Amino acid sequence: MKEKIRKKCTLLTGFIGLFITLLMLPNAVKAQDVAIKPQKDVYTIAFDSTYAPFEFQDVNGEYVGIDVDLIDAITNMYGFKVNKIFPGFQAAVDQTLAGQADGIMAGMSITDERKKVFDFADPYFETGIQMAVRADNVSIQKLEDLKGLRVGVKNGTIAQQWITDNQEKYGYTVKTFDDGSAMYDALEIKDIQAFMDASEVLNYAIAQGRDFKTPFDNIPVGSYGFAVKKGTHPELIAMFNSGLKKLKASGEYDRIVAKYMGGKKEVKKGVDESTFSGLITNNWKQLFDGLWKTILMALISFSLAMVLGTLIGLLSVAPSKAARIFSTVYVDIIRGLPLMVLAFFLFYALPQAFPLLKMSDLVAGVLALTLNASAYIAEIVRGGISAVPKGQMEASRSLGLSYSHTMQKIILPQAIKIMIPSFVNQFVISLKDTTIISVLGVIELLQTGKIIVARNFQSFKVYLIIGIMYLIVITALTKLSKVLEKKVA
Repeated sequence: MKEKIRKKCTLLTGFIGLFITLLMLPNAVKAQDVAIKPQKDVYTIAFDSTYAPFEFQDVNGEYVGIDVDLIDAITNMYGFKVNKIFPGFQAAVDQTLAGQADGIMAGMSITDERKKVFDFADPYFETGIQMAVRADNVSIQKLEDLKGLRVGVKNGTIAQQWITDNQEKYGYTVKTFDDGSAMYDALEIKDIQAFMDASEVLNYAIAQGRDFKTPFDNIPVGSYGFAVKKGTHPELIAMFNSGLKKLKASGEYDRIVAKYMGGKKEVKKGVDESTFSGLITNNWKQLFDGLWKTILMALISFSLAMVLGTLIGLLSVAPSKAARIFSTVYVDIIRGLPLMVLAFFLFYALPQAFPLLKMSDLVAGVLALTLNASAYIAEIVRGGISAVPKGQMEASRSLGLSYSHTMQKIILPQAIKIMIPSFVNQFVISLKDTTIISVLGVIELLQTGKIIVARNFQSFKVYLIIGIMYLIVITALTKLSKVLEKKVA
């Protein structure tokens, strides 16, 4: 009797559990649907800038590649917009971790270390790494032949980990590069004797005309994955996973990969970029956009630095001891920090401590240039004022003029004549320092050149054109400085 009752209770419990599950199922499905709906109108996704065939500029100056096409297909599928930025691999990683970007799609390998700080979607590409040497190199046939030689690797990649782990075993030295195009150029000029890169990227470069060979077997290292900062934007991960499955099921994923991995040389439309005229014709817009951004950053930052630097310089010669101490401390701190460290602090570190201070790469770059230049301008102002004979200040004060009136009417007009050449020289320095700000992902003139070189491999011609552009601008500024000196005199 008890056994029958126990069986009936068990059966009844099972029916109740099934009934509750069926009731909750619609809610579970609804929750899943909510999870794969966009939570923002526009997401910012960071990409590498020179990582063909995953992301690179085509002959029309548009960013294309496997990663770009996959993101575009998934965003179209779910009806949300993406602000795509291409700051370079390391900058893309840093911007995602700092909250400047919502996600990263940059051919990034999924590793245990990265899982500590990133949430990864399902893998979308299986990757391997290979060692490459010059096509005319016959002395390197096995890894042991690298002993005593210099091997290149791109910073922040899975290849760097392999190179570092095996350095003692094979006895080579390592040179690290920020982008692949610079590493490839280093091999061509024999600055390095070999380099390691992702197999698909290396094979694409060879198909596009790079004179390399790969005498070593491919080393499988894992998979590429789309990622967000850990604990943020789970809806992006859900949409990517769902979209990727649909793309694979429909065959669209295979078509995207085949489009860039077919091993065919990219067809150059319209012009031959192996000539100077072809390079300029096809890339003048990108080059002048980069030049304009360079000049704009220099003008804005220098104008702000003139105001701040002049104020700090005046404090350095003020009667107040506290003002002089403040000026000295400010100048010592800013001049003691390398510009790149200052830029990293403003763009990456400061927003983590104070989220409200998050700023764009351009704003952070301008602010870093402003602070850096202001310290030197302060010293220019102090030196210019000190060059005016002290007796003039004493004579003016003895006649009853106030300190501020004396400074405004007597000292500064004379000091400015002394300062003008130094001001122009500082502006030229600020203009050239914009190249350092490219580490934040700002596409100024030099970074524009790197992106062009990554596509057409014309390093000598592209960098010569960029050098001439800088030379023209700086020469014009020097001539202007001389004209201003004559007029003031």
